[in-house]
Amino acid sequence: MSSEPDSNEVSVDVISENEIKSDSSEDTSKLLETDVEGMSKLLDLEKQKTSEYEEKLKLVLADFQNLDRKTQTDIQNGVNSKINEFVLDFLKIYDDFVLAKEVFSESKINSEGLDSILKNMDSLLKKYNVVSIDALGEIFDPNYHEAISIISDLDLDDNTITKEIRKGYISHERVIRPTLVEISKTE
Repeated sequence: MSSEPDSNEVSVDVISENEIKSDSSEDTSKLLETDVEGMSKLLDLEKQKTSEYEEKLKLVLADFQNLDRKTQTDIQNGVNSKINEFVLDFLKIYDDFVLAKEVFSESKINSEGLDSILKNMDSLLKKYNVVSIDALGEIFDPNYHEAISIISDLDLDDNTITKEIRKGYISHERVIRPTLVEISKTE
């Protein structure tokens, strides 16, 4: 072999086993300390990120639940509103049937057919939670009644309802049509 380096040769430094053991144990312990510190920092960072993500997830879930509740309420209110519109139109026809029955009864004409129709209409109103407002003899309440006439009566308390002129109705715990009434005054 020649003493000149061959271009294909790679120089190699030979290290004894003792040198490797002493160097590697120091390096290994330093590497381990560095790795443990680094890993601990990374773990703390990941715990912090996880905590932040959990908090964001809780907020998003709460927002979703609120939106879901609001959407359900809006849908129910919309449905109730449409039902109430229909019921108000239906009540006009119902009032006409009630008046017809009263006229037939006064004229002593058989009103059995009208009685049957009114019974079916009452069932329909009940099915859709539409309840009439009983006002006669009650104290006037502007939330349920609309006074359209006043009579003087010393025997009754002020604002006592003496006559129902048109029946009022409540649907889904809301007044859809107030009762038209006549009230008393003691003046």
